Amino acid sequence: MQRRILARLAATLAGAALLGLAALPAAAQTKTLRVVAHADVKILDPTFTTAYITRNFGYMVYDMPFGLDEKGVPKPQMVDKYTTSKDGKLWTFILRPNLRFSDGTAVTATDVVASMQRWTSKDSIGRAMTAISKPEWKAVDEKTFTLTLQEPFGMVLEGMAKPSGFPPVVMPERIARLPTTAPLTDVMGSGPFMFKRDEWVPGNKVVFVRNPHYVARTEPGSGAAGSKKPHFDRIEWFYIPDANSAVAALKKGEVDYIEQLPPDYINVLRADPNVKLVPSGSWQGWMVMNQLHPPFNNPKVRQAVLKAVNQDRFMAAMGYPKDLRVTSCATFFICGSPNETFAGAEPWRIPDVAKAKQMLADSGYKGEKVVLLVPSDITYLNAEALMAAQTLKSIGMNVDMQTSDWATIGGRRAKKDAPDAGGWSMYVTVAGGFDADSPITNAYLSASCGTPLPGWPCNKELDDLRTAWLKEGNPAKRKELLDKFHAQAFEALPYISAGQYSPVGALRKEIKGGDNLKSGLPFVWYLDK
Repeated sequence: MQRRILARLAATLAGAALLGLAALPAAAQTKTLRVVAHADVKILDPTFTTAYITRNFGYMVYDMPFGLDEKGVPKPQMVDKYTTSKDGKLWTFILRPNLRFSDGTAVTATDVVASMQRWTSKDSIGRAMTAISKPEWKAVDEKTFTLTLQEPFGMVLEGMAKPSGFPPVVMPERIARLPTTAPLTDVMGSGPFMFKRDEWVPGNKVVFVRNPHYVARTEPGSGAAGSKKPHFDRIEWFYIPDANSAVAALKKGEVDYIEQLPPDYINVLRADPNVKLVPSGSWQGWMVMNQLHPPFNNPKVRQAVLKAVNQDRFMAAMGYPKDLRVTSCATFFICGSPNETFAGAEPWRIPDVAKAKQMLADSGYKGEKVVLLVPSDITYLNAEALMAAQTLKSIGMNVDMQTSDWATIGGRRAKKDAPDAGGWSMYVTVAGGFDADSPITNAYLSASCGTPLPGWPCNKELDDLRTAWLKEGNPAKRKELLDKFHAQAFEALPYISAGQYSPVGALRKEIKGGDNLKSGLPFVWYLDK
């Protein structure tokens, strides 16, 4: 009964918001795209959290030195020209002319240097660059900056074009120099849109308008590279946690785009002639464990849980149709990707609850409470968390399920407190292929000791193998190191994969450009109607 009342309330509130928009005078209307975002926006700083909703916010208002095109090749974005020395230790970059932030001030090399220093201190590629090459960023003049390395680093451009998990966004120096220990609240970028703080209604709506100072590249858009000149004057993100209300709004034309369609509605909308579905690449579900506190500071406990995980049941529970999920994927990387490897996976391929119970007993687990964070507002994450709880309980773990909205979990997971002092033991999430497919882009496999990433995994052997893989130039030796790294990941177990699937976005039929969203990144500047 209570659930039905809450659902009706959510539908009423969402309908009221949309009716309010429809009531605007015709003269005040601008070309507007209305989007149902997958989560509420509470953190505005993409350099502070890896949460996808914050990353998506960053893509709206910021730009980056380089961008990955649709083939995964880094292309200059804010940078106009660049050179590198023969030994790979000196890189020189020149910015494009007339770049400006949304307040009209010029973007300078000093701004980029401060932003890259901030990124280097947070990101997995940046931290690896620091460990291997001791980077020094320096502004030469208003438009020129350099990167000096003590040792060559093969992923300089890939890092400066990283599309997700701490993307290297450029902001004014005065903001970039602020401490990284708390999220930034000042938003100032040079991207295609401006954040309308005066229209922001947390828990309901986020508004962006066209940035009049944005300078688009002349090349056609390709992935995150090329022109990002928008076709819409205004983008409105709605937070509608009730799936029935969101889908009803799409079917009625009250919204144009659902960024991540709730899985239960995929087959329903496949038959709707007014809706187009866009699969968004390969993703994985992840179970992330806090490795600072018992019980998951013990790798044997983590391995016991892994032995009980049935990936196909997880994906089915999350609601993905059979044609959009993989029955079992025994790689930490994406199955079917160039880095696919099953080294070290053999003991874990077949789930066995009885064996998992024995492993848990042998681990020394003493019945410590497991605080599991359960998202209330994202259906597939809620289902993933419920399956995690069922799996933990099936092997005899003491589970305390604590439910809140996803944005609140995003803040709580950064706390290092003990689980019984406001911290946590496990949360669930999902990761797109760009955040899972290599030892350095995979957010948790790339997390070296001392990482700020929630869960705080630390394994020296994994760190050493990752560094060796980054340095190795011989393809055969590199593949050998990749296999060794992957096998060690099963020993260290920074996280547990709950399975692989392909999420789906849904657009009204009149919206053009949807094919450009197949990467899973909501590049709304491609959309038009």
